[in-house]
Amino acid sequence: MKRLLKKEFTFTALPLCYIFLLFSGMTMVPGYPIAMGSFFLCLSLFQSMMNSREQNDLSYTLLLPVSKADVVEANYLFCAGMQVLFFLICAVLTAIRMAILSDAAVYAQNPMMNANPAYLGNLLLVFLSFNVLVLGGYWKTGYALGKPFVYFSIAAFLIVGAGETLHHVPGLEGLNATTGHWQLQLPVLLLCAIAYALGTFLAMKKAQERFDKVDL
Repeated sequence: MKRLLKKEFTFTALPLCYIFLLFSGMTMVPGYPIAMGSFFLCLSLFQSMMNSREQNDLSYTLLLPVSKADVVEANYLFCAGMQVLFFLICAVLTAIRMAILSDAAVYAQNPMMNANPAYLGNLLLVFLSFNVLVLGGYWKTGYALGKPFVYFSIAAFLIVGAGETLHHVPGLEGLNATTGHWQLQLPVLLLCAIAYALGTFLAMKKAQERFDKVDL
């Protein structure tokens, strides 16, 4: 597994995956749906998987002394690793924005989603939808990526749209607060983190079962 992971992070991954980590910087952009940064990271992961498929990387990998389940797990761990790295960078930028820049007019009067724990939870939901729809869809066949990415794109825009809408609902204004309201924002982040971890794990197990039945 260690060698498979090394292969995923070096040989298989496109440089684009690492370059698109820079979209975490959207956390600092006012007046913009900043959670869309997570979509761009997923786009780079999708492009990397497309490139891997065109290079017949899967056929090569399965010639190695590894199981199908290990191949699926390595792919999930790579994608989850990139997502967690993106999340951690966003968390650091969110802390800076909340601790130092919370009183800045461009943030205090921002009608769009502000960087706070609820925003970080929104990122995790987008990542979860990628892991379930794109990775889960791909490992049904070992080659299909187009339709799963379309489904993910729709889901991602709905998730981001919900995040941009909920804080305008009376009583939920605290979701967009730059200070305080921890009693609302932290439970949202915690629930999203649990959903991400559990959902990704279950999606991986289901993908392993499906791919084991695929005759390549």
